[in-house]
Amino acid sequence: MVNLFRDLDPVRWRQLDHNPIMLLNEITPDQLAQRASEMVLYTRINQAHRRLKDYLSNHQTTWGAREAGVLGSKPVAYFSAEFGIHESVPIYSGGLGVLSGDHIKSASGLGVPLVAIGLFYDQGYFKQHLDSDGLQQEEYVNTKVENLAIEPARDAEGNSITIHIDTLDGQLLAKVWLMRIGRIPLYLLDCDVEGNRPEDRELTSRLYGGDVRTRIRQELVLGVGGVKALRALGIYPGVYHLNEGHSAFAPLEAIRELMHDDGHSFDDALREVAQHTVFTTHTPVPAGHDRFDSSLVEEHLGPLRQQLDISHEQLMGLGRVEPQNENESFCMTVIGLKLSRRANAVSSLHGHVSRRMWAHLWPWRVEEEVPIGHITNGVHVPSWLAYPMQSLYDKYLSVGWQQKMGDPEVWQNIYSVDPGELWETHNALKSRLLEFVRRRVSRQCRRRNEDEASVEAARNVLDPSALTIGFARRFATYKRADLFLSNIEKFAELVTDPHRPVQFIFSGKAHPADEPGKKLIQRIANLRHDPRFEGRIIFIEDYDINVGRHLTQGVDVWLNNPRRPLEASGTSGQKVVLNGGLNCSVLDGWWAEAFNGKNGFAIGHGTQHVDAETSDQRDAEELLRVLSEEVIPLFYDRDADGLPQQWIERMTVSIATLAARFSAHRMVMDYVQQSYLVAAGGLSSDMKMP
Repeated sequence: MVNLFRDLDPVRWRQLDHNPIMLLNEITPDQLAQRASEMVLYTRINQAHRRLKDYLSNHQTTWGAREAGVLGSKPVAYFSAEFGIHESVPIYSGGLGVLSGDHIKSASGLGVPLVAIGLFYDQGYFKQHLDSDGLQQEEYVNTKVENLAIEPARDAEGNSITIHIDTLDGQLLAKVWLMRIGRIPLYLLDCDVEGNRPEDRELTSRLYGGDVRTRIRQELVLGVGGVKALRALGIYPGVYHLNEGHSAFAPLEAIRELMHDDGHSFDDALREVAQHTVFTTHTPVPAGHDRFDSSLVEEHLGPLRQQLDISHEQLMGLGRVEPQNENESFCMTVIGLKLSRRANAVSSLHGHVSRRMWAHLWPWRVEEEVPIGHITNGVHVPSWLAYPMQSLYDKYLSVGWQQKMGDPEVWQNIYSVDPGELWETHNALKSRLLEFVRRRVSRQCRRRNEDEASVEAARNVLDPSALTIGFARRFATYKRADLFLSNIEKFAELVTDPHRPVQFIFSGKAHPADEPGKKLIQRIANLRHDPRFEGRIIFIEDYDINVGRHLTQGVDVWLNNPRRPLEASGTSGQKVVLNGGLNCSVLDGWWAEAFNGKNGFAIGHGTQHVDAETSDQRDAEELLRVLSEEVIPLFYDRDADGLPQQWIERMTVSIATLAARFSAHRMVMDYVQQSYLVAAGGLSSDMKMP
């Protein structure tokens, strides 16, 4: 369906961030009719419309209809602070949001009864530009509702919904929007409404913006407001899934409802709600867990606390590891763990890290018995799979493979693909990536008012035949984007080898308050001024889903070198797998359970020194060794036909062994079978526990 919009006007399609509504608003009916006639689009439009109608109406034959049991009458309510649905809907910042978007897309594809709840950020996350010194500059742009496929959510009588939240500082209001993601309704709460104070109207304007008071108010709206919105919509969930601690106030409102409706005591209502609550933690870094002081909690939860008939100290105790410790702040992850009976990390290694991190919540248990399991993240295959690769899979995989993409057997026919055909498809995607990079880099040069010679040079950067390595993610220091520069002389030798050249494409944002992260970006971006790296190391500004899609579909190698074990899972490398690229990564997150010695490359041996500086030095040396002794020689080892046969074999093994295991379809099926059905009262548990 995307190709239909692209064919109407390819240039404007790119310029408008692939927003179909904005594109159609610019084209008059006569122009649309003429273009559709010229491109013979009418038949394709009708076919796409029929497929969409069939998809939306066909509930009976889905996996969810067969396997999701009681969820049909008691759906999952999936809470997340951000959703990465598409680049034209800027209500996400990075990995957590893209994971949430992929989760609900796969729930739609599988037919799992689920509703999603988030916040509508009318300015979203920031647009990133680098100035002439390479420093990140942030710009916030208002998103117009009329340019999105969004509508007011309505109650049973057809009235638009506005919810109210009482605080000691006054009442907060939020209207509710509805965005349809396939079969899944996504409800987004928006505080820009009449009746709110000016500062509160801006409360949901920016994702991860503002101070700690803004953060707790956003999380109050998401959690408490989200449950109130469900009630106003007439939705009674069988499961509350809290995706990270941002929404951990939600169970408190669910407890209040149960006390009000059925007369339960607080303790009884807590036990009942906790049985229906699933909590997913994503953060292995202690500083990454939201914490609030006592006065902020009372200001915002005071009225709810009174309705729960508990004291302030009781409420604070729910968010403390040591309930009686008045010096301990209120932690959203702690209350999320205490108010749920199903908790999971997002990879096997992250499960071990999380059990160790939170073991003191269960001091009577040994660490191995701490009740935090794991469900490893996955990616929504249709969102990240390039069309040429999809065509290749359509040709070689079994009929209907897209409905069974979580089944490992489906992918075994990849071994029957001709190596030359696989390599040709990959190179076509690589060429498309390089064209994209050249357009973006030349545009960056023009925006910085660089001379015409620089703009022209940007139009010709990168060599289609050179080994191309991609690195794109949030620029936090623990992700060590500059690890390769520890021995810059040796690195320069690798990059500039005339017989076996290597080139790098970087992209990513640092949080506006993260000055060390910004310095990392500046250091890498400014390598373009070093003659050794000119045209060989490229930084693409304003990392988003579109940039990520191009990079993961076109690179030869995806580089990931975080400080182990601080990568909870990571999913960008999983997208690379689908498109024939190879991973070169520290054995952390998902790669620690994915690498088998033949489906990519490993940096190190899965250990870390007790001293971070020593670990960094050791990993830097290992990174350069792996590149020089394994990756580069294998890529340039060609047969008489110019094919890197052993490299292509690794590509094939990577797809065969990883595509099913790390798909969002498999992930959502795991959540249904191991968490949702248990929480809804439909099954006994078999979650992956230690």
